[in-house]
Amino acid sequence: MTKKLSLISLVLALVMVLGVLVSCGNSNKLPEGTYNITVWVSEVQGVKELTEQQIARFAADNGITINATVEGISEGDSATHMITSVEDGADIFCFAQDQLARLVQAGALAKLGVKAGEEITNANSAGSVAASKVGDALYCYPMTDDNGYFMFYDKSVIKEEHLNSLEDIIADCEAANKNFSFQIKTSAWYAASFFFATGCVSEWTTDADGNYTDVNDTFNSDAGVIALKGMQKLLKSKAYTESEAGTADFSAAIPSAVVVSGTWDVNTAKEALGENYGVAKLPSFTVDGKTYQLASFSGCKLMGVKPQTDANKAAVLQALATYLTGKECQLERFEQFGWGPSNKEAQASDAVKADAALVALSEQNVYAIPQGQIHGSWWSIAKSPVVAAQTATTDEQLKAALKDYEDAIKGVFNIDTTGYILVGAWNGWSNTDGNFKMSKNGDVYTFELTVEESEYMGGRIVCPGEWDTDKGLAQVTSGTELLSEDGGTDNNMVFLAPGTYKVTFDESTMSITVEKLG
Repeated sequence: MTKKLSLISLVLALVMVLGVLVSCGNSNKLPEGTYNITVWVSEVQGVKELTEQQIARFAADNGITINATVEGISEGDSATHMITSVEDGADIFCFAQDQLARLVQAGALAKLGVKAGEEITNANSAGSVAASKVGDALYCYPMTDDNGYFMFYDKSVIKEEHLNSLEDIIADCEAANKNFSFQIKTSAWYAASFFFATGCVSEWTTDADGNYTDVNDTFNSDAGVIALKGMQKLLKSKAYTESEAGTADFSAAIPSAVVVSGTWDVNTAKEALGENYGVAKLPSFTVDGKTYQLASFSGCKLMGVKPQTDANKAAVLQALATYLTGKECQLERFEQFGWGPSNKEAQASDAVKADAALVALSEQNVYAIPQGQIHGSWWSIAKSPVVAAQTATTDEQLKAALKDYEDAIKGVFNIDTTGYILVGAWNGWSNTDGNFKMSKNGDVYTFELTVEESEYMGGRIVCPGEWDTDKGLAQVTSGTELLSEDGGTDNNMVFLAPGTYKVTFDESTMSITVEKLG
């Protein structure tokens, strides 16, 4: 992964300087010419087509020709593809804010110049601008301000007067034999809501290059124990379900009456619930007579521009990114997909202010923690105390789970980040588990893996502490008959049967072979 980066590092450094010079120019007229570009946007149906229309409009308005190849790649995966090879990556790409540090480390983003930075800062919400920075430098363009979660509910089951009480909502679900979908056991992003509610923090510090240098984490505390006790109210309920299907759970065989999700799930929820469609901020829970409001992460989606060797193309790309993330284009995405704008003028429109889901998100964001840069290993480590809480029966067991969590957090800065780990259901999805580190021989990495019988027998190869998705099913060149044909959005290798397998990864060709032993 570092070979191509090292070859072009000097070029990227030069280009970042050119980008600053171009952005500080006095003329608003773009250099004439024909520009061939690649753009990665969300894979959500319709986004690609709308983006193509917006790019064509921009080109016509500016009297230039843009031959754009627009491809749909999830905002969670695009960063991994970019850092694998910046040279081969898109010229403009969209990504989730928690990927910013690793993109800066890889030299995949052109830093904005002073003039462009002022324009973006003035036009967008303070939170989205902060999410676009590493240190004091602005590296990208805010595109949405809606990457958070709230509660969807079935009005025929959940009483309006119960909406602020987790305990009452659980009781309503149990009485109706309906589920409560909240992905707290398999997703630290959602589980954090209980810890944040009691005042816990996990704040990571990076240097100017995006490297993690320190963390202030208070989960292992009395407040952390209270958070786990609040979780237990749901984890131990017969209504609790850990489904990853989002608001599709409203139409499941055993339907949910409550689903915690975000704006991307609005249309599915409306179709399933009809006149019973309801949205609200998250409720509160009570432990030892004290009430705690469930918090959440708040975040945004960003658009980045890759450094360029052609100063004219760099200027066009920066102007295009500014346009694609401006008021007009953000409102178009809101109208078609319900995405919440980061642009302050777009946020002030009557249609945005009247949208029920965005209103619920806004109410929840009062209690939200802006999602800054978080070490990739945290997302795995933070799930462990939640899993323990489901079966724990004493405070001592909860405290022990939090102590194990704290030890793992402290160990992050000692992680050997070289090589690769075979992460998956077989090791509890721990991307720092040295027991599953692949052995190295030149450019070839191998591991003999025992897959136990389970509901999901999948995983992939990742860098220690990261969640790469580019080394999985799509890279398997031999042994595909042993795997499911569907690797999901994470490109996982899902084994069809339990057994012992030899997995070989050739880094030079980015190819994987799988063979069954015995």
